[in-house]
Amino acid sequence: MAPTLHPLIDNGITKGDPNFSGGTLRCHCRSKPVEVLLGGNVAHNHACGCSKCWKPAGSLFSVVGVIPREQVKVTANEEKLHIIDDSAVILRNACKECGVHMYGRIEKPHPFKGLDFVHVELSDQKGWQEPQFAAFVSSIIEQGFNPKGTDGVRRKFKSVGLETYDTLSPTLVDLISTWTAQQNGRLPAKL
Repeated sequence: MAPTLHPLIDNGITKGDPNFSGGTLRCHCRSKPVEVLLGGNVAHNHACGCSKCWKPAGSLFSVVGVIPREQVKVTANEEKLHIIDDSAVILRNACKECGVHMYGRIEKPHPFKGLDFVHVELSDQKGWQEPQFAAFVSSIIEQGFNPKGTDGVRRKFKSVGLETYDTLSPTLVDLISTWTAQQNGRLPAKL
């Protein structure tokens, strides 16, 4: 039996709308859900196998994208949010009651500072960018997944058209390396 990767992948990937203008994310609380308005579509939406990202019950992977932080606004029940681990690079703001991660923000110097990490499956609106790739695939082993099954996981991703990586996609790794080289003076600040 094939592993359950994530509902947005297992049930068939739905192509997003490049002109999609955003929508509202809601936590899983039945009463007074936390609501976060995203003022645009996400970029670099991907399946993530790391141990830190929020995943739907029974899923091996999260699906997470990024959006400029100025396009992220908590619009309801902000008092229910708390940062899960304030020592982490990505400060994951989760609902205290249901545990769903609403957005992750980077405050430290980092190549992705200014981008918030979000899970668009928390929105009822349709049109969000579809998953583009799978990252940190081997990290599921660290969480107890039998390493003998990782080839099957990679095959399942490939069967729906997603490349798999054990870090991020080459484009994102290039962005990180460019930022690092700019920070240490090996590349000019403006390219």
